[in-house]
Amino acid sequence: MPKKLPVQKSGAPAGIELFFKRVFAMMFGAVALTAISTYATLMWGLPLVFNADFTGFSALFYIVMFGGLFLSIWAQVRIFSLKPAIGGLLLAIYSIMIGFVITPLVAVSLAVNPASILQAFIIAALMFACMALFGYRTTKDLGFLGRFLFMGMIGLIFVGVASFIWPLGSTFATIVCIIGVLVFALFTAYDMQFLKKAYAAGGDDTTKGQLAILGALHLYIAFIAMFQYILSLLNLRR
Repeated sequence: MPKKLPVQKSGAPAGIELFFKRVFAMMFGAVALTAISTYATLMWGLPLVFNADFTGFSALFYIVMFGGLFLSIWAQVRIFSLKPAIGGLLLAIYSIMIGFVITPLVAVSLAVNPASILQAFIIAALMFACMALFGYRTTKDLGFLGRFLFMGMIGLIFVGVASFIWPLGSTFATIVCIIGVLVFALFTAYDMQFLKKAYAAGGDDTTKGQLAILGALHLYIAFIAMFQYILSLLNLRR
């Protein structure tokens, strides 16, 4: 059994502030890579996203989209058997892939309402900050949410994939986006509490490094998902 970490007067395990600084540094580094990837794709890579006549997505787009999904699942399953440096590299690769995949949404938003991109980012950032703080501070056990949130996320993935075949109506798309925002906002709080408890359980430096990467990945996914759903909501009625 790993040793319990010393606890500070505040009740938090010693060193947890540095741990979360590491988590958020990696998470926002991943967000920055996603932004750079999206910008580069908009500037020079649109022919890679769409097919030759721009009537649909290219085979590469689907490969990257499903490859990113597989990579994120595989990394979460295998993270504690990977060296932290390898885990960090996988997070960087995944964030670049996501930047490529969200390019069509950003491109449409630029054409319809460019201001919505900044608005969506600010709203997502504020929601993320509030839910992360709530998850860290609350004394209520949020563990009961895990199963429901996981089921909700799977449902959203299926709906998202199905929408490529059967486009969603405006009303249904609005409902899906609202549910998506709620699910990933709650995931943010749930993951913050999970990370706090997991860190308190102890472990060596390698284990803490692996946990930090897992936390950065979970929080990155939640933030990017909220941003996408909010951006879609802002442009659905235009």
